[in-house]
Amino acid sequence: MAVVIGESIALGVFLTPATMAKSLGSPVLLALVWLGIALMALCGALCYSELAIRFPESGGEYVYLYVGYGERTAYLYGWMCSVVMYPGVAAALAVGAAAYVGQLVSLGRAGKVLVPALLLSTFGIINFLGTRLSGGVMSFLNILKLAILFGLVAWAMLSGHAHLSNLLPLNVRRPGSDALVPAIAGGVVAAFFSFGGWWEASKIAGEVRNAKRTLPLAFVGGVLIVTAVYLLISGVFLAVLPIDLLTSNTAFVAQFGGALFGSAGARVLSICVLVCVCGGIAALTLAAPRVSYAMAQSGSFFPIFGKLHPRFNTPANAVLLQTALALAVLFLGAFDRMLSYIIFSAVLFLALAGSTLFRLREPIPARWFPTAPIVFVTLSVFVALLILMHDPLPALIGIGLVFCGLPMRKLFAFGQAPVPFISEGS
Repeated sequence: MAVVIGESIALGVFLTPATMAKSLGSPVLLALVWLGIALMALCGALCYSELAIRFPESGGEYVYLYVGYGERTAYLYGWMCSVVMYPGVAAALAVGAAAYVGQLVSLGRAGKVLVPALLLSTFGIINFLGTRLSGGVMSFLNILKLAILFGLVAWAMLSGHAHLSNLLPLNVRRPGSDALVPAIAGGVVAAFFSFGGWWEASKIAGEVRNAKRTLPLAFVGGVLIVTAVYLLISGVFLAVLPIDLLTSNTAFVAQFGGALFGSAGARVLSICVLVCVCGGIAALTLAAPRVSYAMAQSGSFFPIFGKLHPRFNTPANAVLLQTALALAVLFLGAFDRMLSYIIFSAVLFLALAGSTLFRLREPIPARWFPTAPIVFVTLSVFVALLILMHDPLPALIGIGLVFCGLPMRKLFAFGQAPVPFISEGS
């Protein structure tokens, strides 16, 4: 559950609601967009929990794509995640955290690079030293994150800074809002990426005790908590600062902090943001190495990355690889471009992994089947189309980057025979 919450609630919880509210112009529209994406995430959580129970292996989507669509499709997903997406996301989160560290202490030019590098290295070392340790750190950070966020909501309401009148009228769009259709489309994409990451809990399924009970609770419970957080935080933001006063998302953090805590507001909110981002980095660095580990286990990647550390029992080499790639992307400063290229492909792989449920031999007796996977796959494809229509060139470049992995496939798997994954439910 900490992985679900950690991945889904990070830097965006303070930035996205302001942008969405300004564009949509109505509290009701904002809530409806959040609820629509929450429905999609809940349907996806049901799909992924079922897949994780049937295939309790580390690797998540890589395992499901391997089973449903074969080694080549799974390899392309693994290539995209391990080499491009996860290093880029980790670097982006670390740089985002450094910006708020700069609100607390003075950072020179070197500090703006060293602080993100220190964050990535620290969490890499923690994950190297043991899953119990990394899981404990991640759980602590994300429990602290929830306490801070619910504390902000409570303080805003009890201190008298939140006013219901600022939300009224609930269903009337404010002057200056964007055109309705583009606003909804942009809001859907923004909300999707704010929720993004709940699926990463599937990557540690092979290390979860009593997976049949634990995984559905983690996925569904985590998504419900994330939904409650985004709705409450968005409502409180607008109750403290009316939509009419919102400017940019970055300025909003300072505005909101100042309204609640006066002159200390910027520092207080910076600490809140840092805890949220560190919780996200902790969850990502725990889950991401499991993909390259699973690739190596199946014969699609260098065997050295499929070995567990003899003492710590962690995929230590895979952890070192992901940390090194994230640091490389950080120092090259290319993470923004990389992520813009790969987002479209990542959403398509997400939908494709969910559709694996329709390709299983054993029937699925759950009442939510087939409704949940149909809703999830349909809405995922809809989000992908919105991304494509908004900015087609990066999406097409991203597809090219994914297929660039094919020439490397023979190198990675040189001298190895593909190793089939375990059968369903074993």
